[in-house]
Amino acid sequence: MLPDFELCCSEFSAFGVELTENLYRKLAIYADFLVKYNENVNLTAITEPHEVLRKHFIDSVLLSKYVDIPENSTLIDVGTGAGFPSVPLKIFRSDIKLTLLDSLNKRIDFLKQLCDKLEIDAEFIHERAENVSKMPEYREKFDFSCARAVANMSLLSELCIPFVKVGGSFIAMKGPSENISLGKNAVEVLGGVFENTIDYDLFDESRRIVVVKKISQTPPKYPRNSSQLKKKSL
Repeated sequence: MLPDFELCCSEFSAFGVELTENLYRKLAIYADFLVKYNENVNLTAITEPHEVLRKHFIDSVLLSKYVDIPENSTLIDVGTGAGFPSVPLKIFRSDIKLTLLDSLNKRIDFLKQLCDKLEIDAEFIHERAENVSKMPEYREKFDFSCARAVANMSLLSELCIPFVKVGGSFIAMKGPSENISLGKNAVEVLGGVFENTIDYDLFDESRRIVVVKKISQTPPKYPRNSSQLKKKSL
């Protein structure tokens, strides 16, 4: 399913990332299982081998190139879908303590089977983010939360920042076109501050990573319930 080992090595090395044979084997297992599972359950529109390599795997792994994620950090991937960006990141950074959250059980079922095949340890949560982040065992318990989603920065911040402990960070993987500053009020209300924005080229496409530092506790009323979230952004 994936392009051959030599080509994959070359693609990763363009970003200064080393791909070993063992890492390649795990990515190949991931790609094969993703495409096969996708025939019955809609997980991704990207199934062409070279695009899976670039847009799913390399893009996900670059998170740790552009953001300093210390060893043994705890990370929750909010609305993880088919496991991007956190599962490829975990393949390369086995020290990360990973939690995968998604509101659709069919995706969680896929992720459980995938992580079993890859021999990856992770916690799986099938629930809406706005509900989970109100639970004491998850609220402000993580070094990092991340999301690779099309939702606007204001909504993503409200869903993701409450998971992060003070001193930790929320990482949003975005396209280049959104006006990130429109999320400034939400970020500040939720206890964060924009720390860094990294623009980079993923071969022929532009990408952006936005890092929000958590500097104070999130007020208990956030996140709001799903109907309020849909009605009005912060």
